[in-house]
Amino acid sequence: MSLAARICACALVMACSRSSDAPPVPSAPAPTGLPASNLGAAVEQLDRVDGRSPVPLLPAMAAHQKQNMREHLVAIQEVVTALSITDFTGVEAAAARIGFSQMMGQMCTHMGAGAPGFAEQAIEFHHTADRIGAAARERNGGDVLAALGATLQACTSCHAVWKQQVVDEPTWQRLASSLAPSARH
Repeated sequence: MSLAARICACALVMACSRSSDAPPVPSAPAPTGLPASNLGAAVEQLDRVDGRSPVPLLPAMAAHQKQNMREHLVAIQEVVTALSITDFTGVEAAAARIGFSQMMGQMCTHMGAGAPGFAEQAIEFHHTADRIGAAARERNGGDVLAALGATLQACTSCHAVWKQQVVDEPTWQRLASSLAPSARH
């Protein structure tokens, strides 16, 4: 990527950055205006046309996962912003928020307990993100961009394969226990 292209990409990201004046994210979902019966039918229709594999999650797990995805996007934004000013310490700090840790691995495993292959792909994403920080420690902007590209590719490939499927407790327990680690191997 040429220097001019990098500057343009960074300027675009910085222009889209959140300002301190940004309105707060609503804490409650906006009402749909649909009766529950119509909403259920709409969800069923979406499931039929969206061919991605489901990741069964309890409602609180689904909300938590979506919050994590938003935080991942903020970390990516911070990586790009820091790189645009050659702040490799900032790049490394932002990348560390999406890198692998034992806690992150446990969370991915728990979230993917009912979807064979999901946890492994999610954990690989976090390992891929570790390469951003490694390149930042070497103060190599080109390698940071390459690692960032690989990380974003891991994001898009995961989102291309998986979709959330909110389920009730008995369904989640049944699916998660049928794929327990001892049953996976």
